[in-house]
Amino acid sequence: MNNRILWDCHMHSSFSADSDAPMETMIQKAMETGLEGICFTEHLDPDYPETPDNLDFSLDMEAYRSGLYELKTKYAGKINLRFGIELGLQPHLAYYFSQLLDHIPFDFVIGSSHIVHGFDPYYPEFFRGRQESDCYREYFQSILENAAAFSGMDVYGHIDYVVRYGPNQNREYCYKKYQDILDEILKTLITKGIGIELNTGGYHYGLGQPNPCTDVLKRYRELGGEILTIGADAHGPDKIAFAFPRAAEVMRTCGFKYYTVFHHRKPEFYPL
Repeated sequence: MNNRILWDCHMHSSFSADSDAPMETMIQKAMETGLEGICFTEHLDPDYPETPDNLDFSLDMEAYRSGLYELKTKYAGKINLRFGIELGLQPHLAYYFSQLLDHIPFDFVIGSSHIVHGFDPYYPEFFRGRQESDCYREYFQSILENAAAFSGMDVYGHIDYVVRYGPNQNREYCYKKYQDILDEILKTLITKGIGIELNTGGYHYGLGQPNPCTDVLKRYRELGGEILTIGADAHGPDKIAFAFPRAAEVMRTCGFKYYTVFHHRKPEFYPL
């Protein structure tokens, strides 16, 4: 038992609209942390709505790809670098994403729900004047809508992302409260051969739980789910491999003996 997770497979650099961290800085920090490898998963959210921050989640794909491959050569033999993407899923984007994945040789593809029927739960407008539980259910329903429209991702990202930003965050949230729809999501993903991720962002958002929470991870394993990647969702070097020892213990508690790393879109399994 190595007691360590040696790959961080969800991170962002200045190629993503919500990060100003140079890619090389992220790589150097990952090396200092002792990781064997990392996968950059820059944001691509076409048709992202106007927000107070005026963020543009389009992606300069060629600059990203060439920049990463240049650094991949520079750091060869020192750390493994993988070329990934985090797709901001919406049902009407299914054809666009399918065409993209046919032409770009990613190692790893995360599909995530960031936009729910025109709103990003990151912003308070999504919750204003509504029951928090209704907002959470709408978010989970959007996952089912996305999975029905598009199955091209390797894993679904941070399945309960919405609780990071709810007015009460996860104080009134638990797996049992939403078991019906969460089970439907997990069964759908397993049937389609799509994994999920353990995203330690929940820890650095102060939830005391990863995303998704421990009970969802446990239920995924009970239902036969095996593909589970690990990522800190770092947007700066200080969050790389955040709370990974804690994540390893959670995985063991939930019945996992391996975590997953993708290479050329194929899963590789690493013992915990």
